[in-house]
Amino acid sequence: MGYWLFKTEPETFSIDTLKQQKVSCWEGVRNYQARNMMRDLVKLGDQIFIYHSSCKEVGVAGIATVVKEAYPDHFQFDPTCPYFDPKSDPENPRWIMVDVEYQRHLRLVSLKRMKANPLLEEMPLVKRGNRLSIMPVTEAQWLAILQMTGQF
Repeated sequence: MGYWLFKTEPETFSIDTLKQQKVSCWEGVRNYQARNMMRDLVKLGDQIFIYHSSCKEVGVAGIATVVKEAYPDHFQFDPTCPYFDPKSDPENPRWIMVDVEYQRHLRLVSLKRMKANPLLEEMPLVKRGNRLSIMPVTEAQWLAILQMTGQF
């Protein structure tokens, strides 16, 4: 089983939204490195931290599980959608998505607290210049963040 951190802006899609929907596609990834990780490395059953970004309370807000591996992101073909990509070919789609299922909310673990935790100093999220929307998390980092919630 793998561990991941998926970033989202809560005004667009939050852990609360995922809880209401139960299962949702994780669409709109438009970075090749993030796409490649999602396509090649994210697997059925992997655990995901849902991370709220670009908001007042930035940090890990909940957990989801991958319930469907990579498949073409159909929004890339919809000209009415903000994720439309006119250069993407239906015969060879450029962008993919996975489906995730809500597991639970967590007490928010802020980015500031994660940066202060020496167990997380190698985590891509806390390193300067890392802006990817999908990032790998080691098992040790996963457990450290869970401990920081005070719920485990």
